[in-house]
Amino acid sequence: MNNEAKTYRDLFMLDPEIIFLNHGSFGATPKPVFDSYQTWQRLLERQPVEFLGRRIGDLMKTARDCLGDYLHTSGDNLVFVTNATHGLNIVARSLSLGPGDEVLASNHEYGALDKTWRFLGQKHGFKYINIPVPVPDNPSDGFVNSIFEHVTPHTRIIFLSHITSPTALIFPIKEVCMRARNAGIMTVIDGAHAPGQIDLDLDDLGADFYSGNLHKWLCAPKGSAFLYAAPRVQSLVEPLVVSWGWESEHPGSSRFVDLLEWTGTRDPAAFLAVTDAIAFQRDHDWPAVRARCHQMAAETQRRIQELTGIPPLNGDDTSRFAQMAASPLPDGLDLDAFKTRLYDQHKIEVPLVKWGERNLIRFSYQAYNSQNDMENLITALTGILRG
Repeated sequence: MNNEAKTYRDLFMLDPEIIFLNHGSFGATPKPVFDSYQTWQRLLERQPVEFLGRRIGDLMKTARDCLGDYLHTSGDNLVFVTNATHGLNIVARSLSLGPGDEVLASNHEYGALDKTWRFLGQKHGFKYINIPVPVPDNPSDGFVNSIFEHVTPHTRIIFLSHITSPTALIFPIKEVCMRARNAGIMTVIDGAHAPGQIDLDLDDLGADFYSGNLHKWLCAPKGSAFLYAAPRVQSLVEPLVVSWGWESEHPGSSRFVDLLEWTGTRDPAAFLAVTDAIAFQRDHDWPAVRARCHQMAAETQRRIQELTGIPPLNGDDTSRFAQMAASPLPDGLDLDAFKTRLYDQHKIEVPLVKWGERNLIRFSYQAYNSQNDMENLITALTGILRG
């Protein structure tokens, strides 16, 4: 393990016996950020009424404003939620869709959100359509055209991932949002994997709604995420839980925040520690960390292609992914047995997924990963596939 990776590894609480190449699933929190998280929990328990009854509004506003600066938007356009699925459920359930309406998505979307849209489609009578997006494609033209070729007069919503969960591809969301807005179509973006992995300027991106996890690549505590709504669409949002923010006697500067922020008693510590996660990455030169991790992901993808002879989904364009990438594996594999062997025999934590008819391995590199981790993965894959 190189010195840089070891230094970062010591700042995380991960099991040193495990080669952890699955940061993309749930993330991992640095010790200083976790300490801050627990400090907030202790302050809450020391005087719960003072904390939740008199201080929480100002504390949450400070955290939202800090996050807004990080995401290049106003804190009044953001509300904390526990995960991106929660945030996107708020949006999907708020929009008035019915028979004759269509929601377009790709065939790269996260399964839980596919289920959300299908559930609501069955309930309200609209169509949820997953468009097969060819891979590899031209990121500037091919992808956008493949989406808009399926737009009809019935299309109300385009729902897409910024960085996809199964295939780890970065989609050209800004181009989609701009074209959709010109066509009068609303955009709802799943940014679960984006914050902390790529730079975000939400106001410039142009999405109507965007929800992203903070406990993944930003390395904040579990249960911290956000929902963004552009000012032009905030009036459309309805709360999943009606609480004191509805018809508030003391409205704040954002009705959007009033409606969604307070849903009853809960532990807000993960939200308040987001400011520390932002500071941690700023203080540890995270652009350099991202660049090193991207290089390892690209090298891993190249080595797996040499092993399997199967080209990656992004073709030769390594700009289509960041710190997380996916590589196809041969057909006919028992993925559950394969994953068990990787973990039990090699102590490698890495997801293997079935995407359509393809077998994929999705590997994530974070600050604590080293070249040795990659070498161990390649050695294990070689032994299993050629053994």
